[in-house]
Amino acid sequence: MSGQMRTGHKGTGPGAIAPDGCAVELWARMVANDEPDVVQGAVPAGSSILELGSGAGRVTHPLVERGFAVTAVDESPEMLERISGARTVRSTIEGLDLGDEKFDVVLLASFLVHIADEKVRDGLLRTCRRYVRDGGQVLIQREDEGRHDGLPRERRHPAGYTVRVVSSEPVGDGVRSVHVEVRFDDATWTQTFLSRPMTKERFEAHLDAAGLAVDEYLTDDGIWVRAVPKVP
Repeated sequence: MSGQMRTGHKGTGPGAIAPDGCAVELWARMVANDEPDVVQGAVPAGSSILELGSGAGRVTHPLVERGFAVTAVDESPEMLERISGARTVRSTIEGLDLGDEKFDVVLLASFLVHIADEKVRDGLLRTCRRYVRDGGQVLIQREDEGRHDGLPRERRHPAGYTVRVVSSEPVGDGVRSVHVEVRFDDATWTQTFLSRPMTKERFEAHLDAAGLAVDEYLTDDGIWVRAVPKVP
């Protein structure tokens, strides 16, 4: 295990498990989906990027290869050990302290904005606002509508593994317990985690409270959002 497991989160499978239930070896094997393309299409070439919750570098490495200067933040030292070509910082997102540093882009991917704990989510968004420079942007990946419906659901990734979303069960206060299984030919990993679905209106209210505002929904499904610092 890597640190104390968060309440409601767990993971199984070979190797170290991070506090949110993510397996280090699994995330080192998995490859990026459209995240690098979305980022590259939204921000200027060569931007400095603060990647919050980087994991083992699934998105970090493609961004570095495309010429971005990435600072990768994660609370799991085992995850950060898998990253190369980027500066790494071990920290929780809400507790990050980089002094007066600012970045062209702050990236909050992997649906982290849907964390169940409202106070922690607001802390994530405040971190985004704190470290984005004036005139910069925050890119956030949020859940698509219906993500918790029609389960179980699976897809075969072109890289050769299968991701199966097994269940999403309500556990009270608008929170759901989600169980996911990822199968490779030689190993299987599972993760159970808590997620809080949000309407666009509620999402935007949390942004507003953190000093951010939606600039544009970058994808038709509303998953990718560009937010910018609010002008006082």
